[in-house]
Amino acid sequence: MPAIFLGHGNPMNALANNAFTKAWSEIGTALPVEPKAVLCVSAHWYVPKTAVTAMAKPRTIHDFGGFPPKLYKVEYPAPGSLEFAAEVADLLSPDAVMDTRWGLDHGTWSVLMHIFPAANIPVVQLSIDETRTPAWHYDTARKLGRLRDRGVLILGSGNIVHNLHTYAWGQRHLQPYDWALRFEKSVRSALSEGDVESLVEYERLGSDALLSVPTPDHYLPLLYVLAQRRENEPISFPVEGFDGGSISMLAVRIG
Repeated sequence: MPAIFLGHGNPMNALANNAFTKAWSEIGTALPVEPKAVLCVSAHWYVPKTAVTAMAKPRTIHDFGGFPPKLYKVEYPAPGSLEFAAEVADLLSPDAVMDTRWGLDHGTWSVLMHIFPAANIPVVQLSIDETRTPAWHYDTARKLGRLRDRGVLILGSGNIVHNLHTYAWGQRHLQPYDWALRFEKSVRSALSEGDVESLVEYERLGSDALLSVPTPDHYLPLLYVLAQRRENEPISFPVEGFDGGSISMLAVRIG
């Protein structure tokens, strides 16, 4: 399986038919085989622990406010897997704990609705420990690499540039800010060149980084995908573009 990072953007993408969602659908149909399971690291499970969803039927979490009623009625009834959750927790031992309360937040289901619309593939979420450094997250994610060989799709869901303070609500096609373009370009160059150090220590990229990543939650899922890259493995960008001037929708595929 490849490993894929997706810029999920506005929750309304769950119901949209646009260039981004069409590209997500194409990612699903382009996979070599159907995954045996999906392990998703979503920006929206950002808590002071490393946890793995451990339930047979994870609930669909509507973790947002101020959107149309129809979005709150969306359900993504993908199964969970207690066996797979236990395997992930074991790989990340002693740091990971099993969680029976969370489920699938919109960082996960808003994109999986387009990639796997049948909702028939087991999905497990892995939280992002807000108390840890980016380097810790990258090193921890490297422990998950063997899952790819077993047919597991490792998915990161966030946004490389994510600044809601400057987001143009209602003007989704606004031209992106210069600082957002520069930071995304720096990240793309580092990815293509295999410059892991710059990507892990992204705060050293200056004021563009501070504006593009005001909080680390949406950026860190990228490191979980980057950590899966093996020597000479190809990297591509199957989705591109910006939303509202300050949200990068860039997707990164490893393999």
